[in-house]
Amino acid sequence: MKRFPSIKKNSDFQRIYKKGRSYANRLLIMYVEETDKEKSYVGISISKKVGNSVVRHHLCRLVREIFRLNKHRIRTGLNIIIIARPEAKNSNFHQLESAYLHLCGLHNIKRESK
Repeated sequence: MKRFPSIKKNSDFQRIYKKGRSYANRLLIMYVEETDKEKSYVGISISKKVGNSVVRHHLCRLVREIFRLNKHRIRTGLNIIIIARPEAKNSNFHQLESAYLHLCGLHNIKRESK
């Protein structure tokens, strides 16, 4: 099984918070930093204000799956941090996916359709 391309180190999170651009909508906040690597990496942050550990882990799995399924739609060589807002716990997969793609459009990281 392949490993999921994730950002784990606190120093990487802090660097992306400082140097990356951010946009937000009602459900998610997204920070993006461009790199010279081939792959895109994602970090997911969900505060305890969102819910208990079961709710947070469920949201984390949903966001990870959204990133995996839409990886072909975005450019490569990016470090992306996705932060779930408290309203995200009341939304379903399709609402979260729509919010994710909306933020990708705001960041101009979508690939051009052919």
